[in-house]
Amino acid sequence: MAEPIRYYFDQHMQGAVLAGVRQQGVDVLTAQEANHCGLSDHDQLAFATAQQRVMVSFDSDYLALHQSAMQHTGIAWCPATKYRIGQLVQMLVLLHRIADRDSMRNHVEHL
Repeated sequence: MAEPIRYYFDQHMQGAVLAGVRQQGVDVLTAQEANHCGLSDHDQLAFATAQQRVMVSFDSDYLALHQSAMQHTGIAWCPATKYRIGQLVQMLVLLHRIADRDSMRNHVEHL
């Protein structure tokens, strides 16, 4: 059976998004909970990868890290103003339902 994805939210993700995604039963860890606020994007992505979590961010620096061929367990990215909170929750829950860890490995999902 395929392993479901788990998320790692960067420090800029809104609390309401976190609450909405968790309410749908999705496993999420935040940079705040991991005491990793202020770490470089490279270190954040390395941590997410070590924890086998998909990085969720508005920060385009993660796209550059992906382009640099850094190995990772997935990146879910969108511009900060693209969605309202409820819409972003829906997109993340949908991705959780249709993707698995193998399909997200070294993949960027543009939400």
